[in-house]
Amino acid sequence: MLIFPQINPVALEIGFLAIHWYGLAYVAALLLGLFYVKWLTRRFPAQNVTADTFEDLFVWVVLGVILGGRLGFVVFYMPEMIWQQPLEILKIWQGGMSFHGGFLGVCLAILVFCWRRGIHPADVGDRIAVVAPIGLFLGRIANFINGELVGRPADPTLPWSMVFPHVDLRARHPSQLYEAALEGLVLLLVMWWVTKGGFVRWRAVGVFVAGYGLARFLVEFYRMPGIEHNIAGLVLTQGQVLCIPMIIIGFWLILRSGRGR
Repeated sequence: MLIFPQINPVALEIGFLAIHWYGLAYVAALLLGLFYVKWLTRRFPAQNVTADTFEDLFVWVVLGVILGGRLGFVVFYMPEMIWQQPLEILKIWQGGMSFHGGFLGVCLAILVFCWRRGIHPADVGDRIAVVAPIGLFLGRIANFINGELVGRPADPTLPWSMVFPHVDLRARHPSQLYEAALEGLVLLLVMWWVTKGGFVRWRAVGVFVAGYGLARFLVEFYRMPGIEHNIAGLVLTQGQVLCIPMIIIGFWLILRSGRGR
């Protein structure tokens, strides 16, 4: 059994300015993702898409991630914040971002950007899907540093079970690290393998959407539940419910990928 190291969530303080690990994770993810997606585009060109296209898209993606992620968290998990503490919605540096909200925000940003530029959305979406696990990995590591989204109680004899003293003294699953491994590292390798020979329209998007949905659905069994739903006698968390349509759509995209124009 391990003890949570209680890392200071503030990475650097300069006067009144506090730079949080959470914010640094987002910045690093966006910059690394931009570098990787530009390299992919040079290696596997697409019609009307160049490395510079993603530099122009960068601001759109940033807004999609931040606005979608924060609004998704509020709508999906804490809707009472809208009428009880509306100003708290702006404090994104304190954590509280929803992947599903950020995902929808990025999808909308890509669709609008591609429509304005006359680009097939799959040619952008597939390449973004390959690099997205980088952000998921760093984001979950930031969750761990913040000591948030802790896991369910675990058997204390489990070697990697962990006590989070700021929560209680029970051994718990370090579910943030489970997610960093599955949604980040494993999914990143899967995306590399799927696209190592080139891109088939919508296939990478389908694999990412289904892969994330499956990974998140599994880890939710080890993560402390927030909102729960009883569906036909099966208790599912809010995260699992949101992942079900992702899994269905992802497999549908995989089956349809490459068909037609």
